[in-house]
Amino acid sequence: MIEKKVLFVTHGKKQCGVYEFGEDIFNAIKLSKKYNFVKAECDSLKELKEAIAKHNPQAIIYNYTPSSMGWLTSRAFKSVVKNNIADIKAIQVGIIHEATQKVADNATAYRNKFIIKEPSKKVINSIFDYYIASDPTLLLQNPLVYKTGRLIEEYKTTTVSPLIPTIGSFGFGTFNKDFQGLVKRVQDEFDEAIINLNIPFAHYGDSDGSRAKQIAAECKAIITKPKITLNISHDYLNKEQLFDFLSRNSLNVFLYKDGPDRGISSVIDYAIAVKKPIAVSNCSMFRHILKANPSVCVENTSLKAIIKNGFQPLEKLSSDWNKECITWEYERILDSVIARSASNSNNVLPKGVKSKINKFFTLPNKTFTWLRNSDKENDDDMTVIESSYTPVNSDGFNRILDNSARAIYKPSIDKLIELVPRTMSYKIPEANVQQAFVFDTVFRFLKEYKSPKLLCIGSYEDTASMSLQKLGYKVEEIDPMINYFLQEYYTKPTTQRESYDIIFSTSVIEHDPDDKSFIECMEGLLAPGGIGVLTCDYKDGWKKGDPKPEVDARFYTKHDLTTRLVGYLKSSELMDTPNWDCDNPDFLLAGIYRYTFASFVFKKNK
Repeated sequence: MIEKKVLFVTHGKKQCGVYEFGEDIFNAIKLSKKYNFVKAECDSLKELKEAIAKHNPQAIIYNYTPSSMGWLTSRAFKSVVKNNIADIKAIQVGIIHEATQKVADNATAYRNKFIIKEPSKKVINSIFDYYIASDPTLLLQNPLVYKTGRLIEEYKTTTVSPLIPTIGSFGFGTFNKDFQGLVKRVQDEFDEAIINLNIPFAHYGDSDGSRAKQIAAECKAIITKPKITLNISHDYLNKEQLFDFLSRNSLNVFLYKDGPDRGISSVIDYAIAVKKPIAVSNCSMFRHILKANPSVCVENTSLKAIIKNGFQPLEKLSSDWNKECITWEYERILDSVIARSASNSNNVLPKGVKSKINKFFTLPNKTFTWLRNSDKENDDDMTVIESSYTPVNSDGFNRILDNSARAIYKPSIDKLIELVPRTMSYKIPEANVQQAFVFDTVFRFLKEYKSPKLLCIGSYEDTASMSLQKLGYKVEEIDPMINYFLQEYYTKPTTQRESYDIIFSTSVIEHDPDDKSFIECMEGLLAPGGIGVLTCDYKDGWKKGDPKPEVDARFYTKHDLTTRLVGYLKSSELMDTPNWDCDNPDFLLAGIYRYTFASFVFKKNK
């Protein structure tokens, strides 16, 4: 029997997207073999008290919105404590449905007080210790904020695409969903087509269906072509009925007009599940799929082209966000918050726990912007460009990256500036030799692999990764700012071990308290014959207790590279004879820390 009990609190059943979201998430995570998830549908403080008293959970996850759980307030919550109902020792975690980057970045919390402030300073809530956002696009700049992918259900029914182009959409009757624009766009592009719309009445805001009916009437009035057929239904479809509805269409289209301060819409979750082509407007509520390639955005391409491209642009999401992966996401989040709350309600961690996880749960140090510039809002345009590059005449792969290397790799630095000028302008010029070395080395070995599979560890603003993508190479990216740490990614259910041809990482390993697992995971992900490319902060003779930047766990020494890291490699060899001698480090950070950089390149045995 699983001892770790987690209460999943949602409101009573209603025709409501938030309720359906909670149902789907619970039905996935209840299969966990690590935590015992128990659901409680609560529509009052009394029902919440009873559920807490009955189950005495270690943590509580709330499927929360102010409209569906208006009774759940800081005052109401404190009354639970006052009445001594289990004394609320459980960790409080709220699922926030309208999470945006601004909301996430401004979230603050302390025991029994969790405040999320919009730019207007309006307090949304004051209850939770942490929160979860189902928004894979969030940058994790706030250690109180966790994120997951979007749950994609499994739909096994196979349907044949209709002979006549059939365009579908669904959603409650709100005018910002622009069903009218959808009808107009179909009529503009097609002379013959079928449009299927399902616009049910919403429990919150349109219980009498007046808005749904008005939208239906306006859509019908748009039709002028005789071979454009419009079918509109107002039945509330359960999940399976909705899947069947979506699967019968050639294309499912969503043209929302909402502003930027909105969460991600769950309609895409259902549409991806049936694996039919999807078209969307350039709306922030679809931000998690706007970078799909080929584009699924109607501002970039036609409905006909999106139908022709098929489901391929979104195929990977259907596996990356399946039930098993979402359960893994919730388990790792609970592992984290429980560890952080191990000592007391003020999150003062025991010494052993603190040293182990401190790196993972601190705000980015904005002083070291050449590593992670969390202030910069605008990335370089990642559109693929036509450009050529010739690798430099290198004098070794395992070497010191000092002034002599800066001279050798100047053409590489110039290429990075050409490809991603805005990001490069934020970097410390003397440190760019690392990115230049990584870019040049990865590019040099690309020709050895057919359709090379690349992985960048620590990819947030990694100019080598960005530049390779600008040249048209596909790079999978992991970074704690955007998704995972390496060790987390290694355990993700859909991660394919021994599958990457080249894995590269620029100045990341020195920040990891556990570099042994870093090397082991990296080697485990490499395919036989694959190449690992690393750089690190280096100062020979450094020992624990000597000065170093706060963000570094260590400086590497010659002994570290020749003995310790090499010793962690179980089935790989260094690419060449190393030369890590450096008596006079020539890099000075902040006028305080003098050190240099070193590269570490190895190849996995076939």
